[in-house]
Amino acid sequence: MTIKDGLSSSFVETIAGFTAGIVSTLCLHPLDLLKTRLQVDRSSPSQLGGSLRVIRDIARREGGITAFYRGLTPNIIGNSTSWGLYFLCYGKTKDLMRRLRGSRVPELTSTDYFVASGLAGLATSVLTNPIWVIKTRMLSTGSNTPGAYASFTTGVAQIYRAEGIPGFYRGLLPALFGVSHGALQFMAYEKLKLYRTRMSSASRTSGDNIGSGATPARQLGNFDFFLTSSLSKIFAGCVTYPYQVLRSRLQTYDAHLVYRGVGDAMAQIWAQEGFAGFYKGLGPNLLRVLPSTWVTFLVYENTKSCLV
Repeated sequence: MTIKDGLSSSFVETIAGFTAGIVSTLCLHPLDLLKTRLQVDRSSPSQLGGSLRVIRDIARREGGITAFYRGLTPNIIGNSTSWGLYFLCYGKTKDLMRRLRGSRVPELTSTDYFVASGLAGLATSVLTNPIWVIKTRMLSTGSNTPGAYASFTTGVAQIYRAEGIPGFYRGLLPALFGVSHGALQFMAYEKLKLYRTRMSSASRTSGDNIGSGATPARQLGNFDFFLTSSLSKIFAGCVTYPYQVLRSRLQTYDAHLVYRGVGDAMAQIWAQEGFAGFYKGLGPNLLRVLPSTWVTFLVYENTKSCLV
C-alpha cells in the first residue's frame, strides 16, 4: 500500500497546511511582531519614526533579540491551526463542488475558487479568533509592560476573568471582512497555476512538434509556486490591507476604552491619521507576507507532494 492509498486527501491537506504554518511562523515571527507594533500605534504617520526606530526601541527597552520572539507560542498555535483548518475546509469544499458537477476532474471557475476559499476562511476565522486576540496583545506590548501577559495560558486566564467569553472574539468582525483577502488570494493563485501549466504545455508542444507531438503531463516546480504565490499575495494584499489595521486596533488591551466598535475605529483613524492610517505597517507587512507566502506555499505544496 502506498502513502497515497493509506491517506485521505483531506488528511494530506491538513498535515501539509499545519506543517506550512509552523515553518513560516518560526522563520518570520520577528517581522510579524514589528508589523503588529506599527498597526496598533495611534500616532500620526509622521510621528511614528519608521520601522527602524521601532526595532531600536524593542531591542533597547525590552531585552534585545529575545524580545522579537515574544508571543511566539500563540503565533505558532494560531498559524499552524489556521492553515491546517483552512486547507482542510478548502479541499473539502472544492471536492464537494466537483462532485456536484458530476465529473471526477472538472475545471473549477474563478467563482468556485473564490467561494471555496471564502467559506474556508469564515470557518477558520471563527474557530481561531481567540488565539489571535492573545497573539496580538502579546506582540503589541513588551514583557515588562504593566498588565502584559507572561504566557499564552496566562493570557487565556486573564481574558476569561476580566472580559469573559466575548473577550476572545474581539476583532472578529474585521477578521471576517478579511476573509475576502484569502478568497482573492486563492482565486488568483489557482488560476495562475492553471495558466502556468497551460503556458508550459503549449511551449512543450511547440518544442516537440517535430516528434510524436505528444505533450507529457507537467508538474509545476518550485519556481512556479514562488511566482504564482507572490503575484496572488500582492494582488490580495493591496486590496484588503486596511482590515488588518482595524483588527489589530480592536484586539489591543484597551480597545474597549478607546473604540465603541468597528465604525468608531474607522472614524477615529480617518479623523486622526487620515487615509495613511489604514495602511500603517504596510512596509514591514509586505516584507513579512511575501517571504511568509513563499515559505507557506512551498512547504505546503512540497509536503503534499511527498504525502501523495
